[in-house]
Amino acid sequence: MFFSNFSITMKPSDIIQVRSYGNSGPYVVLLHGGPGVPGDMAPLARHLCNQFRILEPLQRISGDVPLTVARHVSDLYDVLQDPVQEGPVRLVGHSWGAMLALTYAARYPDEVDRVVIIGCGTFDKRSRKAYQTHMAQRMNSNDRRHINNLKAQLAVEKGRQRRNELFAEFGAIYTRIQSFNSLVTNSEVLNYDEGGFSETWKDAISLQDRGVQPAEFKRIQAPVIMIQGDEDPHPGSSIYRSMTPFIRDIQYRELSRCGHIPWIERDAKDEFYELLTECLR
Repeated sequence: MFFSNFSITMKPSDIIQVRSYGNSGPYVVLLHGGPGVPGDMAPLARHLCNQFRILEPLQRISGDVPLTVARHVSDLYDVLQDPVQEGPVRLVGHSWGAMLALTYAARYPDEVDRVVIIGCGTFDKRSRKAYQTHMAQRMNSNDRRHINNLKAQLAVEKGRQRRNELFAEFGAIYTRIQSFNSLVTNSEVLNYDEGGFSETWKDAISLQDRGVQPAEFKRIQAPVIMIQGDEDPHPGSSIYRSMTPFIRDIQYRELSRCGHIPWIERDAKDEFYELLTECLR
């Protein structure tokens, strides 16, 4: 379905784009995953825009400015200064975007009304190891061969465009492996940014290794709702337990027969949308 109130705006003083949907209701900010795969939250934006004003920031791509978690938080702060004049916003993040949502809510707690995290990434070595084990168990010999070939090409490839193409191939493989019973859908990712993924993820892991996260989540004041598929290789219950000592108000909701991206799951999509809308009201 096409919505006539869909628009794309450009932040005047920066290179970050923000897609906006809807004309009324509270502000809901959708944070995409990756890092480096802008645009994949569009289905959620279209679903929610009749009840909320949706902002979909397309996170900064790699270039002259080194990409760090702090850089993404700063970009988001710039984007949200006008909306927060009307009151705290509601953040919805998927995968890496969930990690960014928690970080923003910790660093600007007065600006956030609630946080919904979907398919959240890991914040401790045990959960990360479990994720890697689950992924290895799901790969067949062709997957392993393909992934090893892509890694070998990335190790020697210098061209930015080709590196992004290889990263897109990784994305297709990992999306399939992390799904349970996915619908046949066309990806809405606008562009793949391998450099942005590598730079941002390296810094995110550094924050964990140095003990900054998840410890800084103690500053989060907003309630946090964690939505995870029971077939997501990211171990939902383990990730939830790793955060409960630090987030004072966090709830865990698990979807059955659901992988990493609930809105493309044949069996879970409708329940997911109902739950998400309930969490945001």
